[in-house]
Amino acid sequence: MVNCVVKNWQGEESGEASLELKVAKDENANHIVHRALIRQQTNARQGNASTKTRAEVRGGGRKPWKQKGTGRARAGSNRSPLWKGGGVSFGPKPREFEIKMNRKERRLALRTAIASRMEDLILVESFGDQLTQPKTKELTSALTRWGANLEKRTLLILDEIPENVQLSARNVASLKILKADSLNIYDILVANKIVATSSAIAKLQEVYNDD
Repeated sequence: MVNCVVKNWQGEESGEASLELKVAKDENANHIVHRALIRQQTNARQGNASTKTRAEVRGGGRKPWKQKGTGRARAGSNRSPLWKGGGVSFGPKPREFEIKMNRKERRLALRTAIASRMEDLILVESFGDQLTQPKTKELTSALTRWGANLEKRTLLILDEIPENVQLSARNVASLKILKADSLNIYDILVANKIVATSSAIAKLQEVYNDD
C-alpha cells in the first residue's frame, strides 16, 4: 500500500489517499509489462497492406517474343516481377497480427505498470464542478499548479469525464484523458506525468484488483 498526497484545485495539499495494487513479482515484472505493451502495439496494426503477384496483375497473357533467335533474354510474360508494371515478388498480403494474452495477465501487467509510475503520479480532488464552462486556460493552469509539465505528455485519469473537462482538454496536444476503467498500458508508460482524481484511483482499484 502506498499513501499519496491529494491536492485541491488551488494546488494545496488537502489530504491523503491510499493506493494498493497487486503487482507482478520483481523477477517477472519487466517481462509481463513488455509482453502487454508489445501486444497492444501489435494488435493496433491494421494488416491491410496488399500487393499483386504476377498472377493477379492485368495483362501478360501473350509471350512477348519467341523463345529463340532474337538475341534477347527469353521471356514468357511482360508481367514478370522483372518488368515494369509486373507483379511483386514476396510483397505484403492482408494478414492478422493479433497476439493473445490472458485477461489476468493483462490486468497484472497494467497494475504493475501503474505501480512503477508512482513517483510520477499526482493525485487531486475531483474538479468537474470547478469548470462551469469549457476553459482550456483554466484547466492547463490547474495542471501546472499540480506539477504537470504540458510541454511533455500528460495523462489525466478520471472516474467520469464531464463534458466541460473534455472540451477544455481537446486542444491540448500533450494531454490525454482516460477513464479509470479504460486504461491501457502504452499511455501509462509514455506519459511524463499522470494526474488522477482520488475517485478515479478508487475506481481503478475496484476494477483492476478483482483478479
